Amino acid sequence: METRQQERGQGHIRTGLLDPEPVTEVDEEMVSDVDLNNTLTDEEREEILSELTKLEEDISTLRQVLASKEKHHSELKAKLGITPLIEFKQNFNRSWYDMQTSTAYKKTSETLSTAGQKTSAVFTTLGTAISRKFGDMRNSPSFKSFEEKVECTVSNIKTKVGSQGGGGSFEEVLSSAAHASAQETPSNNMSESSDHERTC
Repeated sequence: METRQQERGQGHIRTGLLDPEPVTEVDEEMVSDVDLNNTLTDEEREEILSELTKLEEDISTLRQVLASKEKHHSELKAKLGITPLIEFKQNFNRSWYDMQTSTAYKKTSETLSTAGQKTSAVFTTLGTAISRKFGDMRNSPSFKSFEEKVECTVSNIKTKVGSQGGGGSFEEVLSSAAHASAQETPSNNMSESSDHERTC
């Protein structure tokens, strides 16, 4: 213990294998920086610093040149009357043209066109089928019978409204015509359908 205190007084600590103080870890980046700095000579270090200074000056000069060129570029555009809006339109048109001429756009356009044609064909076929079904339905005996009943009822209403001379309301005439149509028997309907065409 006395040796340790004496060594501390001299400015450095001597540690042994059984020393209770923990070993401190050193950051790896710090070690590599230290190692690199230790391997450079003073001449190399001065040379690197000189090159670094020169590069920073070159970068600064290039920035100034670029700023000057951009200013000159803007002035020339202004003389030609090219405003930012016109430039935007030109860029947009160029981009639109580039997109339209791209392979992906062409393939997508062709696919959509084909899909549109197929969809149109399906709707045309569907419309034709529906029209055919309506035609078939209209030519069916049950539809013709229904159509004849409607025509007969309408003509009966017109006759009764005209013959009553204003004695009854339209609702009364309509209900009496419906009542008369409902009282007809099914057997009479079939035999009367051909006669009905003559009478109605």
